[in-house]
Amino acid sequence: MSPSDFNQQFTDWLATANTRMVRTIAARPADRLEIDRAAMLALPPVPPVVGWRNQVRLGRDYYVRIASNDYSVDPTAIGRMVEARADLDRVQVRLDGRLVGEHSRLWARGLTLTDPAHVATAARLRREFQQPRPRPTVDDLVRDLADYDKAFGIDTQAGPR
Repeated sequence: MSPSDFNQQFTDWLATANTRMVRTIAARPADRLEIDRAAMLALPPVPPVVGWRNQVRLGRDYYVRIASNDYSVDPTAIGRMVEARADLDRVQVRLDGRLVGEHSRLWARGLTLTDPAHVATAARLRREFQQPRPRPTVDDLVRDLADYDKAFGIDTQAGPR
């Protein structure tokens, strides 16, 4: 089910419903259309904000949940706050204004939508994490203690107090 499917079914139903006589108003809805339009207020000058928006910290599984469905996000954003936006057609996830995930909106429930590029990035990050990093040599960590005395302004020539 999608909004376009719903709208098509609704349009088909309206063709039948608007031509039936409604006892409570003693008329057909199609006959009352002009009276209803005359009673309506004008639309606001600024269109209303529509859609869904949420900020969430991206978990280790690199998915955001919107309306019972999970959508993948670039795994480089794991552990950071991302903004997820959804409208009738698209789901977008942004990190500091940069797009890190975009999918078509799913209208069923309990589905998972995964971008193959996100899976490849996750595999690369996993390999990099599991590989041991080269350790610094011991010589790089040795420093003359006199350097610290100079840095802190300690006069070693004065002797004990």
